[in-house]
Amino acid sequence: MKGTKLVAVAAAAVLAVAGCSSTQHKGSASGGSTVSDNGPHKKGGTVTIANEQGQTWTCQFNPFNPAVYAESIGFVYEPLIFVDELNNQAETPMLATGYQWNADKTSIVFTIRGGVKWSDGQPFTADDVAFTFNLMKQTPATDLYALWSAAGLESVTASGNTVTMDFKQSAQPYFYFFADQVAIVPKHIFSAGDAAAHPDTWADSNPVGTGPFLVNPCSANNIQYTANPDYWQAGKPYVQKIEYPAYLDNGPANLDLASGKAQWGSQYIPGIQQFYLAKSADNHTWSPPVLNVSIFPNLDPSHKATSTLAVRQAIATAIDRTQIAAIGEGGEEPPANQSGVVLPTFQKYYDASAVSSAGYDKPDQQKAATLLASAGYSPSHPLNLTVITITGYTDWDASLAVIKQELAPIGINLNVSDLAQQTFDTKLFTGDFDLAYYGEPTGGPTPYYELREMLDSANSAPLGQTANGNYERYSNSAVDTLFNQYATADDAGQVSIMKQVEAAMVRDVPLIPVTESVDWFQYNTSDLGGWPSAQNQYAQPAAFNFPDVEQVLLHLYSRSAQ
Repeated sequence: MKGTKLVAVAAAAVLAVAGCSSTQHKGSASGGSTVSDNGPHKKGGTVTIANEQGQTWTCQFNPFNPAVYAESIGFVYEPLIFVDELNNQAETPMLATGYQWNADKTSIVFTIRGGVKWSDGQPFTADDVAFTFNLMKQTPATDLYALWSAAGLESVTASGNTVTMDFKQSAQPYFYFFADQVAIVPKHIFSAGDAAAHPDTWADSNPVGTGPFLVNPCSANNIQYTANPDYWQAGKPYVQKIEYPAYLDNGPANLDLASGKAQWGSQYIPGIQQFYLAKSADNHTWSPPVLNVSIFPNLDPSHKATSTLAVRQAIATAIDRTQIAAIGEGGEEPPANQSGVVLPTFQKYYDASAVSSAGYDKPDQQKAATLLASAGYSPSHPLNLTVITITGYTDWDASLAVIKQELAPIGINLNVSDLAQQTFDTKLFTGDFDLAYYGEPTGGPTPYYELREMLDSANSAPLGQTANGNYERYSNSAVDTLFNQYATADDAGQVSIMKQVEAAMVRDVPLIPVTESVDWFQYNTSDLGGWPSAQNQYAQPAAFNFPDVEQVLLHLYSRSAQ
C-alpha cells in the first residue's frame, strides 16, 4: 500500500511502500487569514483526510498490529515522548514529562505525567507504561521493535510516578523506538479477556486511549473520530471531528483533494501543479524527503552478475538520478545519492567529497560501459537482469522505464517484473531476485536507522530464509562494528561513524539509491490553519506517519470557529 507507514526495525519484518513528491506550492500558508497559528484557539471544525489505502477499513485499532496502527497511534494512543525526525530530534514530552539516562545509557528513568485519564475515565499511571513494555516480553509478536532482543531490554519496572527501563547494553539508538514509536496501552483493558489472550491480533474495535480523539464510529467506508472531551492537554484538540474515508485507488482521493472536499492529502498526485495546486490558492504541498528508493542487487555468490562489484558500479554510474526523478516521479521527489544520506534532511551527515571522488555525483555512460566490460558484458554480449517491483506503483514503473533505457546502451537488458505486493514481499525477504526496486518503509531521526536496516548483517539471512532487513545480503564486519559503536558515540562521533558507513556505500555499492522517498503531504488552508510547513517543521506531515499525526492534529484549528 502506498501512503502507509509500516514499521520494520531491528528484528522486525518489513512491508514495502513507496513515496514521491517534493515540490512546494508558493503562496500564503494562512490562506490570507489574519488569525495567528499560535494558539489557543476556539474549538470547532472538521478535517477530512485523503490517503488511499487500496482497501476498506477493518475497524480494528490494535496498536500492536502493523496493519492498523497507523489509524490508532496518534489518534487514540500516545507515546512517552514525541521525537521530531525532521527537526534535529527535537523532543516534545507526551505521556512522560521527562527522563534521565545513567552514564553509560544502559538505564533510563521516565517521569510519568499525572492527571491523565484513559478515555473510559480510568486513571493513567506508571503501571500502564510498565505493563505495555512487559507485555512485549510476554508476547514477542507485540515487540515490533525487538526491544527485548536486539536492544537488550532486561527489565521494566514502575515505582510511584516513574518507570525504569534497564538494558544490557547502551540503548541510546533505540530511544526513538521505545519513547516515540511505542504506544502505551491500558493495563485494565489489555490484561483481561481476548486482549490478554491475543494482544497481537485482538481487534480492539472500540479503543480506549489517552489521545485527543475517540473512534466514533467506524465503518468499512469511513472512520469518524471525535474530540476526546477529557483530553489531558487543556483546550485541545481544537478541531472537533476527523473524517477518514476509505479510498480504493488514488483517483477519487485526488479529486476530493483538488475540489477541497478533503483538506489533508497524503499520496502521490500526478501533474500536481495543474491538477491540484492551480485549482485554488488554498491548495498547498510540502513533502519532505526522509528515505530512499533504491535498487537492491542480490549479493549472494549464487547470483554471479549482481554479486560482482563492477556490475553494481556500472549500474550506479550509468543511471541519471536527476532524469529518473524528473521523468519517473514527475519532478515530485528529489534524486538520491550513492551515500544513502537523504538530503537536505540529514545534510550534516553527508560526505559530498566521497560521492564525487568516486564519480557518483553525475552519470557517466562511458565509464559505466568500461566497468561492465571488465565483468565480461557489453552491448554485443549483454547482461540480462530482472528487477522486481510492486504492481500498481506507476511512478516506480515510470522510473524503472527510464533506468531500463539508460542501462541498455552499456549492455544491460533490464526486464521489469511487476508483482502483487505479497509475492514481491516473499521474494524480497527470501532473496529470490536479481534486482529489487524498493523503499524502506521507516527510518528514524538520523541516517543511522535506515542505513543500519539496509546494511547490518544481523538483519539478513541465508537465501531462502526470511531476512528482517539487508535484503541484498551484504556482509561487512567493519560496517557492523561501526553500527555497534554508534550507540555510545557523542554527536560528533555519530556523524563520523555515518560518514565511514557512507564510504562503504560508495566503495562496495551494496545497494543503489535512486530517488528520495518523501512524506506525501497536500493541505488546504481555506478554513484550517496550523499546518506544518517548510518554515515550521514541527512533525512529519503525512497522515500515515505516527505518532506525528497527533502533533499535526493538535496544531490544526478552524478559522471559521474563531
